[in-house]
Amino acid sequence: MHHTQPRMDKLSSDDGGWGWWRWLFGGLCALTLVLGLFWIARHHPTTPGLAATKRASPKQTAVGSEFEPAFEWPPSLDTSQAPTPSAVEIVGAKLAQFARSRRGFAHALARRHNVQVSGDVERFFDAVESGKWEEIEAAFKKFNAGDSSASQDDARPPEVADLWPAIIDAYGVAEQVHLWPARNLLDYGNSVLGVLRPDMVYVGGTDNGRWIPELLNDTSGGERHIIITQNGLAAGDYQEYLRLQYSDRLVNLSDEESKSAFDAYVTDAQNRLDHDQRFPDEPKQVRPGEDVQVVGGKVQVGGQVAVMTINELLLQTLTQKNPDLSFAIEESFPLKGTYAGALPLGPLMELGAASEQNAFTPGRAAQSLAYWRDTAQQVLSDPEAGSSDAALKSYSHDAVAAANLLAAHNFSAEAAQAYQLASQVWPGNPESVSGLADVLAASGRESEARQLLDDFAQKYPDQQTTLERLSAATHLVWTAKSSRP
Repeated sequence: MHHTQPRMDKLSSDDGGWGWWRWLFGGLCALTLVLGLFWIARHHPTTPGLAATKRASPKQTAVGSEFEPAFEWPPSLDTSQAPTPSAVEIVGAKLAQFARSRRGFAHALARRHNVQVSGDVERFFDAVESGKWEEIEAAFKKFNAGDSSASQDDARPPEVADLWPAIIDAYGVAEQVHLWPARNLLDYGNSVLGVLRPDMVYVGGTDNGRWIPELLNDTSGGERHIIITQNGLAAGDYQEYLRLQYSDRLVNLSDEESKSAFDAYVTDAQNRLDHDQRFPDEPKQVRPGEDVQVVGGKVQVGGQVAVMTINELLLQTLTQKNPDLSFAIEESFPLKGTYAGALPLGPLMELGAASEQNAFTPGRAAQSLAYWRDTAQQVLSDPEAGSSDAALKSYSHDAVAAANLLAAHNFSAEAAQAYQLASQVWPGNPESVSGLADVLAASGRESEARQLLDDFAQKYPDQQTTLERLSAATHLVWTAKSSRP
């Protein structure tokens, strides 16, 4: 929907024909103009940053004839009396604007692939723009045979499959808007964007970590950061989507580099599988959660560990191809190969930032712990956040990521406290308990670590499988005593 201002027709007359009543008529015209401007102010309240003009790249401009243009106030209009929009209204307006931009990308992808944008796709974007969750979910389920959780489906027709990156982008944002209280969503997104330096690339891993900052980044004034997700780097359609958005700002991965990362991982996995088969009494080199098999003489890999290891290799390649850019990451899955050169950056970690002149010092560790202590206190003292599973789980997960980085740099005491803070925010988080148990076991407190895991498994039996998988990858090999019914 394009916002336009009403145009006042210019009045003209012969002064000789006005007589004494021209002052009354002129006054009525002035009153009409004032009332008209007041109507505009009531129906188009200003939102800080919401309607500010974005600095689009040439590629974005080419795509973006369908993007929402900025609404500009008359310079002389006093907006001090305009009602302040609520957080719900701000988020709703941002979601509608985001839906329009992703519809624009969907049409651009359709032109590239020479397919038509189907009625189902158009109705999906209509639903996202409306902000009505039931309609959004129903429209999305049509793409996944009735399953709103499906992320891949080879049976999708080309008019859906070729547009999928734009569709899932819009759905992911809409889902976060549905799950989060509006004010907490804005707070979370701003906490991420607020620590990014100019021209810094943001890598969002979890659903909230990817789509909430992306929503605010793409619908607010100021610099538009490059936002990517490490979870999609192995997918060719996602690489195409990144080129569509950032071709003039980011040197992207090639198909050959993606294949090279996959081949390198498969070769390494095969060598580790061979080791485990030849030396069954030695510690296993195939990692827990890593599915490596030989079928018909060929190595096949699968599972979350395999996928994320390939994504980690691709992320490292991407950073190497863009040496003039800095990367900050919110991890979905521990990418331990990135920890050595990383430094804490508020709720994130900055990749490749550590050096002799910029070391990970005890002072930095203390600052990171202080950040999460303050954040945990703010979240737990906020009734809205405290009643939101999405908010509690998201903050707890990000605190665990900070603790993982602290532990990797041998700041064990700070890591233990960060894991404890994560558990305070969400007591049912298996990541925080597993991480703390690992720190305890590594420091010689193995019995205490086992008791911690046993107590958690008894209290949260639905998390036991996840807890066993996590603990198997640490210093402590553990199986719950009898927590399963």
